[in-house]
Amino acid sequence: MNHMTSRHLMDPIAPVEVAPPDRPTRLERLATAIETTAVVGRRHVQWLQLAMFGVFLVVVGLPPLLPDPPAGASALTNLTLALNYLLWGLWFPLVFLTVIVFGRLWCGALCPMGAASELANRYGPQLKIPAWIRWEGTPAISFILTTLYGQTLGVRDHPEAAAGLFGGMMLVAIAFGWAYGRNKRVWCRHLCPIGRVLGLYSRLGIAQFTPKIRLPGGDAYTERGACPTMIDLPRKCESRHCIACFRCVNPNASGSMRLELRRPGTEVEEIRDHRANKAEAWFLFLDTGVALGGFLWLVLPQYQDMRQQIGEWAIAHGWDWITDIGPAWLMSVHPEQGETFMWLDFVTIVGFMLGAMALLTAILGALTAASAWTARKVGAVGSFGEVFTELGYQYAPVALMSLTIGLGAMLLEPLKYTVFGAAGVHAVRGGLFLAGFVWSVWLGERILKRQSVKLSRRFLPLIPGVAGSVLVGLGWWPAIFGI
Repeated sequence: MNHMTSRHLMDPIAPVEVAPPDRPTRLERLATAIETTAVVGRRHVQWLQLAMFGVFLVVVGLPPLLPDPPAGASALTNLTLALNYLLWGLWFPLVFLTVIVFGRLWCGALCPMGAASELANRYGPQLKIPAWIRWEGTPAISFILTTLYGQTLGVRDHPEAAAGLFGGMMLVAIAFGWAYGRNKRVWCRHLCPIGRVLGLYSRLGIAQFTPKIRLPGGDAYTERGACPTMIDLPRKCESRHCIACFRCVNPNASGSMRLELRRPGTEVEEIRDHRANKAEAWFLFLDTGVALGGFLWLVLPQYQDMRQQIGEWAIAHGWDWITDIGPAWLMSVHPEQGETFMWLDFVTIVGFMLGAMALLTAILGALTAASAWTARKVGAVGSFGEVFTELGYQYAPVALMSLTIGLGAMLLEPLKYTVFGAAGVHAVRGGLFLAGFVWSVWLGERILKRQSVKLSRRFLPLIPGVAGSVLVGLGWWPAIFGI
């Protein structure tokens, strides 16, 4: 960084020029090469997005038109199963994993929903974005409701349900894009159920866009400027809202952004300097809990026991409606495939998932509070709320790996048919979780260092964090190794 003059030190509103060193490192040369390639190819992104829209139509829209797979069919022999594996076995887990390397590049260059929403905005009334959309809790509610809805519809097993869910999301994205904002991606910033999750985990990523001249004041929100997700670019200091579209990059302009490559997890290690957000920390607990609940109800015998007891109690009290078959737009009604949900199923699935979410959130919140309280006792600088929020981010790696393993269970299924067999699948899943666990512990220690806790005292506030990471792993144990 260039040395600041005495005027800069005295003037709190003076911009700070962040210049690369005279002799760039190998990593900086790589970033420059990627940046140059991306800027040159930026005008062709619309064709890539159009191609992805075609892929979306095929993967989501074609399976409902095809006959049901015959018994014994596999993804290698049946087109319906092949498309299902492409959607749930490759796309879903890999979008999460690749965020560590590419950030939210999926959102900026590939996602057909975001592109369609932005295109619709050109022809809409461009109304002012209301406060309820801009509220920090809106993306969390969007993710939770979409996750619950996907489970009750059975989107993994029924192509019609997946087409309904993703097709509906596309229409909602277009509708909100048409109505609100001015040449901006309101859907991507505020409403997309996947976008905020990817934004959270993009803080672990390697890629970061940094202003060449940084204005003081920290990350801010603005509907002016080039950024489609309303980032005040000269004050940008966090990556969660950045969709890596490269529109803000102009190598020949001194006031533009530039691509930087950093060690994975750097932003979380230094979260105090990157606008730690309490709503995002709580969202990390909530999304992990609801996703875990969405997996566990499928495999735990305790869920079936709970369902039976609730059904018997309801019937005994005259609530006969609970055995009625629900509407197909709200839950799975596929008698030809042997699956028909009653209101009992809807109530117990939603209740179980919300219960798992509330329980895990309460436990992780309590453990993080214990870490924050202990950290302050041994020298952490900052208020309890600041220390709590910063330490909440330590669970990001173990949550990301657990989410990928559980919800992307199909990714490693082909490994079963190799010489490695089922043991190989378990080994890879276990390795991914172990990597996430170790990384989470490491980040916890780095965050405590940034909070000025001495090395000899960091182990005390680390203990609750380790316990929380172990708890997340135990919750996902059935996904990793089976019951």
